[in-house]
Amino acid sequence: MWFRHILLFACCSLLTLVSSVSFASASEERDLMKMLQSVQLAAKKTSYSGTFVYQQGNQIRTSKITHGFDGDTEVEKLEILDAKPREYIRRDGEVACYLPESKVIQIEKNLSQEEFPALLNQNVQSLPDSYSIKKAQMSRVAGLECQVVNFQPKDSLRYGFRLCVEKNTGLLLGLQTLNTRSEVIEQIAFTQIALGEVDKAKLKPSFANVSQWKIENMTVQANVNSGWIVKNLPSGFKKTLETKRFIPISGNVSGTDANQTKSHQVVQMMFSDGLSTISVFVEPNTGSRTEGSLQQGAMTIMGKRLGDNWLTVVGEVPNAAIKQVINSIQFKK
Repeated sequence: MWFRHILLFACCSLLTLVSSVSFASASEERDLMKMLQSVQLAAKKTSYSGTFVYQQGNQIRTSKITHGFDGDTEVEKLEILDAKPREYIRRDGEVACYLPESKVIQIEKNLSQEEFPALLNQNVQSLPDSYSIKKAQMSRVAGLECQVVNFQPKDSLRYGFRLCVEKNTGLLLGLQTLNTRSEVIEQIAFTQIALGEVDKAKLKPSFANVSQWKIENMTVQANVNSGWIVKNLPSGFKKTLETKRFIPISGNVSGTDANQTKSHQVVQMMFSDGLSTISVFVEPNTGSRTEGSLQQGAMTIMGKRLGDNWLTVVGEVPNAAIKQVINSIQFKK
């Protein structure tokens, strides 16, 4: 539910770059790595509220995010402003999705923060193995000054990136994904942001009478070892997450009038090189599905049968990387 949801951009000119300056000395490279590490820390430790836009291909989605603290507990509220209204509230590793049309609250636990503006994960130190990283000029996003950093991929199995990092807090303000022709194929950025303490009331659901809504607990087992492996990952990618989800499916029990809730098990593995991510989903092959792939912006989705299982691979990487992954998924007893 919390899956690569939201990210964006408003005005391409905000991240227009001039010439880049390479870091020649080891000390400069260390300073750059320190700045990139601050991006993840700033997303957790900084209080802020703002609106950001996510452009993927010809689709544009707008969201509002509020991030703060209830005592020592980190709380983040995401409001989807397009299409059907819904809100996500994350308290540490628990995410509640509020669906006003059905008056349902779906709750998932054991989730980590890997979304904008917290896109960088624990693999920051290995980024130079996969990208040539260059610091460029200062720019502005949503009225704030930010340092532009370019990431040029060292192979054809990942895209290039352009980040804009707020100069004081280290918060990521905007990100562009670039193809081999340096064309922007996906982008996300704040259009408005306010840094500093937020009103705790704004971290609560906007809908009335949510205490009377139905609660659906989406069972998630974290840090599992399902036995599924990807034998041939693109270089630089490491597994950052493996979970099992048990999604409830309601149906009538044969010969009775009672309803019985069954579980549909989905294994998810997430891999990252520090910027690019690839997710693998394994579930029972139920119903008729068509093998193939779909691309939207930087996102590629590919589905394939493997025995009695259905494999889905999703990633913001070129088609060749997705194909390499899906063709090397195995079950290791």
